[in-house]
Amino acid sequence: MKVLVTGANGMLGKDLCPYLEELGMMVIPTDYDTMDITNPEQTQEVIKKVHPNLIIHCAAYTNVDKAEDDIETATKLNVEGAKNVAIAAQEIDATMVYISTDYVFDGTKTEPYLPTDKPNPINNYGLTKYQGELEVQKHCKKYYIARTSWLYGIYGNNFVETMLKLAKNDKLNVVDDQVGCPTWTIELIQGILKLLNKPYGIYHVCGSGKTSWHGFAQEIFKQENLNVNLKPCTTEAFPRPAKRPKYSVMENNGITRDWKDALSDYLKLRKEY
Repeated sequence: MKVLVTGANGMLGKDLCPYLEELGMMVIPTDYDTMDITNPEQTQEVIKKVHPNLIIHCAAYTNVDKAEDDIETATKLNVEGAKNVAIAAQEIDATMVYISTDYVFDGTKTEPYLPTDKPNPINNYGLTKYQGELEVQKHCKKYYIARTSWLYGIYGNNFVETMLKLAKNDKLNVVDDQVGCPTWTIELIQGILKLLNKPYGIYHVCGSGKTSWHGFAQEIFKQENLNVNLKPCTTEAFPRPAKRPKYSVMENNGITRDWKDALSDYLKLRKEY
């Protein structure tokens, strides 16, 4: 199988490309310098020339807070970019996987969000990712929308690494009133591959189970045997430009492992780097 990956230099892309190659797939990694997804002509030209069977669209504007002031750039990348890739995929009858987010939801539910639940984003990042979902559905018949959440991996700034850096602080306050599903990049990749055997549509590919950011930090320190003076706090204690959903737990129908087991494997792996 020939797979084109957008955003190949991002945290997910850097894990995804070698993973697919190890499975014997021919991988065409692309990023801004090789295929500018905001340029429809170039996007179509590159995809038509390469003619992949599968396109995994990882490229995105992911700075949640910055998107509040720069919705123009976020829209260009997350909406127009997704549209351009979807149109190009449809032209060559390729399957497209669009990576989306739990932030398409408003967080007002008290039980896990289903793929069929109607999105209602409360920040610009979530809004542009949802609009991107709509563009993919509109322009590409063979699509999978994979919503993920609280992503961490070896090749990017993430919550796990931040907590380990802050572990030496005298006191550490972490938000305890936002609940979601931590997801390791490798779990997301394995989940995406499982989707390819399912009907086209929208899926939730996130860690199984749920926790708060405080609970996530607690588990990191527990598994690393670190004694940290960790205290819970409210979202209001750490005001941010973008609102976050208080509850963004998603039902994944068992597509990935328990988030604690995945975290354990990640913590072992990171020691090799």
